[in-house]
Amino acid sequence: MGGPVTDIGIVGLGVISGQYLATLARASSVRIAAVADLDAARTQAAAEAIPGCRALTTDELLADPGIRTVLNLTIPAAHAEVALAAIAQGKDVYGEKPLAATLADATRIMDAAAVAGVRVGGAPDTVLGTGVQTARAAIDDGLIGPPVAASAMWISAGHESWHPNPDFYYRAGGGPLLDMGPYYITSLVQLLGPVRAVSGAASRSRDERVIAAGPRAGESIAVEVDTHLTGILHHASGAISTVTMSFDAVASATAPIEVHGIDGSLVVPDPNAFAGDVQVHRRGGSWETLEPSAGYVDAGRGIGLLDLVAGPARASGAMALHVLEIMTALTASASSGVREPLRTTVERPPIVPLTPAASWRNP
Repeated sequence: MGGPVTDIGIVGLGVISGQYLATLARASSVRIAAVADLDAARTQAAAEAIPGCRALTTDELLADPGIRTVLNLTIPAAHAEVALAAIAQGKDVYGEKPLAATLADATRIMDAAAVAGVRVGGAPDTVLGTGVQTARAAIDDGLIGPPVAASAMWISAGHESWHPNPDFYYRAGGGPLLDMGPYYITSLVQLLGPVRAVSGAASRSRDERVIAAGPRAGESIAVEVDTHLTGILHHASGAISTVTMSFDAVASATAPIEVHGIDGSLVVPDPNAFAGDVQVHRRGGSWETLEPSAGYVDAGRGIGLLDLVAGPARASGAMALHVLEIMTALTASASSGVREPLRTTVERPPIVPLTPAASWRNP
């Protein structure tokens, strides 16, 4: 990731920003030039911790001609507003998941970027680490033969068991699919290509949840969304994936993602992490662990922004838009009982060559 250094501005300094700052502060290709947050004290504290960084308002940051790329870490409801304002100023944008709170707003972002001639990227970028990328390399190299199926599963008893304010997860825009689905579905698209149609089924185990941690422990909150969803993804390649996302179960011994081909099967590690063992079982053999062969080594959140700056963007806005449509279509199908065709598509991005940390980090 050599070349000139790009000045970036960060809007939104909530909890997730710490992970991004840890990555970007060490990166050789970008400089954190300014930060902004609705909390002025938080903005000032963050700026003081970063050499050469300025504390600005959001409007000041977006209008600054020296800032070429905006990292949008605001709450989902503000993603579209901030992204569209940055695009209107001619800036590239990289945002946390989801690309926007609605598919319509996400489409507006991509349309505006196309007109302005700027680039859009979006989380999750965990798929650019050595875990998913090594699995991708194994598939591309024909290690398991033509893929025919995959499964992805994430099981939890619900975030109220640990989160002091879990209300959002059980309101419109929440639920296990929109919370954790982006990691798993983005991985499936990386591994098997775009999806052309989906079918879904969903349920809700109860209408209230009891907060177990923090100052509100014992308080009941209303559940307004389905808390268990199973979906079928029909990939354009012909492969079929099944996805299960749940707040209604306790645990699972199933691998996070498995991919099956006619000559073998792959176990893919947790897509909410950047690394992990990839295992393969080939016809006539037994399970073996693959050495990392692709992906950014020792990566953290923010590697997708660095990838966008270097180009081509692998955690692209087009990918984030397609994944968002998959999730909204699954929800619609679960409600209607009808298979939902998709309007968007995306090309599988170029694989990430095995890239040591020294090539993207400062010493």
